[in-house]
Amino acid sequence: MDLDPLLLSRVQFAAAISFHILFPAFTIGLAAWLVVLEARWLATGRAIYLELSEFWTRIFAISFGMGVVSGVVMSFQFGTNWSRLSDAAGNVLGPLLNYEVASAFFLEATFLGILLFGRRRVRPAMHFAAACMVSLGTLLSAFWILSANSWMQTPAGYALKDGVFSVTSWWDVVFNPSFPYRLAHMVTATFLTTAFVVAGVSAWHLLQARIVPHARIGFSMAMGLITLLAPLQILLGDLHGLNTLKHQPAKIAALEGHWQPERSAPLILFAWPDQAAATNRFEVAIPKLGSLILTHSLDGEVPGLSQWPPADWPHVPAVFFAFRVMVGLGFLMLGIAVAGLYLRMAGRLYEAGWFHWLAVVCSPIGFVALLAGWVTTEVGRQPWVVYGLMRTADAVTPAITGEAVLGSLAAFVIVYGLIFPVGVYYMIRLVQRGPLAVAPDQELHGRPARPLSATGPAEWSA
Repeated sequence: MDLDPLLLSRVQFAAAISFHILFPAFTIGLAAWLVVLEARWLATGRAIYLELSEFWTRIFAISFGMGVVSGVVMSFQFGTNWSRLSDAAGNVLGPLLNYEVASAFFLEATFLGILLFGRRRVRPAMHFAAACMVSLGTLLSAFWILSANSWMQTPAGYALKDGVFSVTSWWDVVFNPSFPYRLAHMVTATFLTTAFVVAGVSAWHLLQARIVPHARIGFSMAMGLITLLAPLQILLGDLHGLNTLKHQPAKIAALEGHWQPERSAPLILFAWPDQAAATNRFEVAIPKLGSLILTHSLDGEVPGLSQWPPADWPHVPAVFFAFRVMVGLGFLMLGIAVAGLYLRMAGRLYEAGWFHWLAVVCSPIGFVALLAGWVTTEVGRQPWVVYGLMRTADAVTPAITGEAVLGSLAAFVIVYGLIFPVGVYYMIRLVQRGPLAVAPDQELHGRPARPLSATGPAEWSA
């Protein structure tokens, strides 16, 4: 049996990063949520914020640990499976990834111990500072990783000689043309992902009539964030799409399903792309709307895949459907935000059981949208590993065998298949147990925690 090491290496990296990305995306948003809760506890001394912070800190610890474990193996794949890429682009990618470790991961690791174990060993202000540093570390990590990935999508600030990239301007490398759009879009996605999880957990507690004051605060704050970020994310996605049209037009043609360049192009809502025949089957489209969205003009011209050789096309069906999943979930989030805002204004945010069930069911949609967006971005870049400059087929390790990649791929799948259910199981157990009460007479370095009985209904809906 002839096993293709290139295909298997791509599958292996896709499997590893698909598993890994779920946890950093959650921890970036969750770290910021902990900062808000710690700030409220520090400002008010109300035990309910302390209890919520300790509850979500336990979940954060599990997610952070799983993210670290799943992320370590990816760095090794650059040497084992993609050595040609490491040789060619190591001068650019190596320092960017090292900056992530030096400025972000070390910062997180330094203050994570205080956040997890220092509650009763340091003053509340120091514990709040630790939460801020951990949150800053997660954002810095996203900064450097997205800078490296964006450079591979829209390379800049480089010189290419004898197949090796060297840096001519670090500013242009880091702040390459697509980086600001990707950073804003991704960070907003992580906050939305976490907000939907917090909303879903809080809604579950409301449905169970358990820890209602805590659930009300969590649900209110999460829905408030969703109301702000869901429309913002759609705007950022539009700006990111316009940037992609400028720098990666073939990707836009693939995700929109356009085979020929066309003026007054329709927006294709659904189709079955037939890449071999370069056509769409069962197409459902809205006339002229595609041009309006992409060019902001009804008669604007949009690119078609026929403008490039078929060898330079990405896998159109994968990009086409992944993009529609991402956009569809984005508008679902917007609909939930609008419904939540209406219920809040009507004074029924905490009594609408149907909406609470909807929040529970939709709690994982942020993760699904993230994965769909990743497929759109990465598969849409193919067949290039460095867009327009180095093909993925030229980046794979030359001596590696398909059998070796298949063996390590199987090992990854088995290990991840064990880690994921165990981690999720413990998080579900924590969710079922809910926040633990702080003793009314408990003091934290001279500052008493005001008991829950000292708070009233106004506090519950804060």
